[in-house]
Amino acid sequence: MELSWGSMSFVQIKNLNVSYGKVHAVRGVSFEIPKGEVFGFIGPNGAGKSSTIKVLATLLQPDSGLVRIDGIDVPANPMVIRKKIGYMPDFFGTYEDLTAAEYLHFFAAAFDIPVRQREQTIADVLMLTDLTDKAESAVDSLSRGMKQRLGLARVLLHDPDLLLLDEPASGLDPRARIEVRELLKALKGMGKTIIISSHILHELAQLCTRIGIIEQGQLITEGSLQEIYSRLSLMQIVHTQIMNLTDEMMAKIKQLPGVEKADRQIDRVALHLRADALAPEELLNQLLSCGASVRMFQPEAMDMETAFMKLTQGKTA
Repeated sequence: MELSWGSMSFVQIKNLNVSYGKVHAVRGVSFEIPKGEVFGFIGPNGAGKSSTIKVLATLLQPDSGLVRIDGIDVPANPMVIRKKIGYMPDFFGTYEDLTAAEYLHFFAAAFDIPVRQREQTIADVLMLTDLTDKAESAVDSLSRGMKQRLGLARVLLHDPDLLLLDEPASGLDPRARIEVRELLKALKGMGKTIIISSHILHELAQLCTRIGIIEQGQLITEGSLQEIYSRLSLMQIVHTQIMNLTDEMMAKIKQLPGVEKADRQIDRVALHLRADALAPEELLNQLLSCGASVRMFQPEAMDMETAFMKLTQGKTA
């Protein structure tokens, strides 16, 4: 049967299956990612995240299923695909007897970057990852956060279209995690298509346009954050200040479709919305229609951890 692929999708996976002996690590996973989007891959250890990413990185042959990047069959064309991707595993070798610049020169040669372009390319990725002042430092002397950024500099050398980042913030202290997150935001702004595997769920919520939640090798749900929250009927809290609030207006607000609860506080009203029934922007329109003079309107970021816990049971393949 001929599969129908999304014409705008840059990454396409259909019915992917991967086994290690008797362990069925990935079970019929399917998803698509449009070009320029950031896809967060969430799941407990052993759920199948790394196996799926390794298939995309041409490091693992699937048992079955179709996998394409930019319309190209991945298992059948590994050398073509490797020019299009940048893969950074959780732990990677850094050739610690080299300086950061020497390390990048080594990989620039491996990527066949012309000699006349290497110095400028290396200077550019060092600047992007904020490592310019560490160019002549031994890799062994760098902190783990700096090594993670050096790993990102390495995968950016050949300007890949797709970044495959397996736990890029693993083992980092809070400051280093923020630095890596800001770098990923910059890459997102450059239009890169990015797949990120991570357990740091609230950071993915700030970064990703879509997420997929995987458990026991199966994709439980996939979509934009708003779509997933709506499917789960999660609550979102909106804080607002209404300058002309009266008891009559408060009664009207409580009757709005999708408003589950309205708490009148000292300097604001906290409105609890059902995400599947009322979006914050629609709530604002409804308040204005009620004649409310809105001075402050601040939706809280919804809790990805809650979505994750409601959808998963903590099991592995």
